[in-house]
Amino acid sequence: EAINTVFPMAQVQLCIVHQVRNSLKYVSYKDRKCVASDLKRIYRSATAEEAEMELEAFEEAWGEKFPSIGKSWRNNWDNLITLF
Repeated sequence: EAINTVFPMAQVQLCIVHQVRNSLKYVSYKDRKCVASDLKRIYRSATAEEAEMELEAFEEAWGEKFPSIGKSWRNNWDNLITLF
């Protein structure tokens, strides 16, 4: 927010690694590999549209068990998709 206040035309990209690490802190050890694999499908997408479809698929698969992960990705989405 501070960067956009001073430089309103700037595009800020959040670190994908930090987003994934933040997401996995909510996940039990036994589910961690599967969740991480599904998150990988989001950030390895070729386009922003494909990434959003993967996020929706992730939320369908894991949203009931880990609702805070999808919410976190949605809240940061504008600053995450600058990657694409």
